[in-house]
Amino acid sequence: MRNIWTIAKREYDHYFITPIAYVVAFVILLVLGFIFVLVLQGATQSALYGYPTAPNVTAVNWWFAFLLLFGTPALTMRLLADEMKTGTIELLLTAPIRDHELVIGKWLGSLFFILSVLAVTLIYPIILNGIVIGSVTILPPLVTPSIDRQLLLSSYLGIILIAASFLALGVGISAMFSNQVAAFFVTLITCLGLFFLIGFPANMLPSGGSFFQYMVMSTHFDEAFNIGRIQVSDLVYYFSLIVLGLFMGTTAVEVRRWR
Repeated sequence: MRNIWTIAKREYDHYFITPIAYVVAFVILLVLGFIFVLVLQGATQSALYGYPTAPNVTAVNWWFAFLLLFGTPALTMRLLADEMKTGTIELLLTAPIRDHELVIGKWLGSLFFILSVLAVTLIYPIILNGIVIGSVTILPPLVTPSIDRQLLLSSYLGIILIAASFLALGVGISAMFSNQVAAFFVTLITCLGLFFLIGFPANMLPSGGSFFQYMVMSTHFDEAFNIGRIQVSDLVYYFSLIVLGLFMGTTAVEVRRWR
């Protein structure tokens, strides 16, 4: 366990000296800031027309999940592919650490970075909550005393699970390549396939379409976590992807060790 945390801390610290990490964080926060402004404008216009509604961060979080499609491949492409290319993987394999500790440590380091970016977005529900509380006295029809906390927690949990799944798959794919560009595009295609594309056969096949529909990641988020529902089947789906990604990475490292 100590080895895992050591590797995770090393990777987390490394992100703050890597330009690509700052670019990913900047783009995500810039787009989310723009979406948040649109959410505020929509809530304001609804109130002015006499149909006040309590705003929430579900639209912002949906865009966060979408941006992770492009952000996570950029964050994971170097994690093990760079080690393979430079040959430092040989030093790591001779160190007193197990293969799964190396892979999990790399994954946790990237996850902690995404969680740091996600923590910045907590300012949005804080602002929304203040607006809702203030509107109770200004606009009597709006009697909601605060934003929906269950929806908020569920939505953020969904974001964390999506990030963890994408990063685990990214680490697993990175372990299979020595070229960062190849690792980036394979991870991107995999994430796009799981988030959207894998659901297309569900509408074309006469039977068996339910499997492909179940595999669509965006459905598990849109129809569960982002509307305030936490179901066991959705949790199993995300945890399965995390385990799959980490298993792929561990297997690839083990193969490398025995070459």
